[in-house]
Amino acid sequence: MNARLLIPVCLAGLTAGVWAKDDASLEGVVQLPPPTVERALNQRYGANVDASLTPSNPPAAVIYLEGTLSANAKPKSGDVAQMAQKNMLFAPDLIAVHTGGAVEFPNLDDTYHNVFSYSKAKRFDLGRYRKDEKPGTVVFDKPGVVTVHCEIHDRMRGTILVLETPYFQKTDSAGHYRLDHLPAGHFTVKAWINEANVRERAIDLKSGARLQLDFPAK
Repeated sequence: MNARLLIPVCLAGLTAGVWAKDDASLEGVVQLPPPTVERALNQRYGANVDASLTPSNPPAAVIYLEGTLSANAKPKSGDVAQMAQKNMLFAPDLIAVHTGGAVEFPNLDDTYHNVFSYSKAKRFDLGRYRKDEKPGTVVFDKPGVVTVHCEIHDRMRGTILVLETPYFQKTDSAGHYRLDHLPAGHFTVKAWINEANVRERAIDLKSGARLQLDFPAK
């Protein structure tokens, strides 16, 4: 896999446990797969939604830094992420949170939803709730991939990537990303699209470096 580097990134004499100010940055483009075709809607409770007109979520990737992090590495803020139910889809259908982070699941449709997961990293079931009811909130305390479903609408599927690193960002719909305030050191940068499509590249980050790292298709 080729990666385009704008400046030299090797650090002579860098050893594990030596950390500099977190002022490096990384940006680039992930070549994303084309949008998938939605399956036919199968629902147990009626709703005024024409499945053939329901927009799908655009493809995206989560970029994150993996490696031994300094004890001073700060986790993401305590803000609660959201994965709503809208137009019979999870919106967005891919999010990332830091370990210990919480996700809220508001219902924006005029019908019931029942959000649940049987994933090893987090098993939960919020039960059925309507648009005007308080959405359930789940804390994700173990790293891993959590696949989310709706018990009522079988085509609905979402993914929550729970990461131990605080250095991550979701790309935009064109695949662009930028990570700022990164520490110096040797890391693996991963572009997570789905469990079968994870691209990675080893890099050395130097304090103050400004690098470009692109992820072409496999």
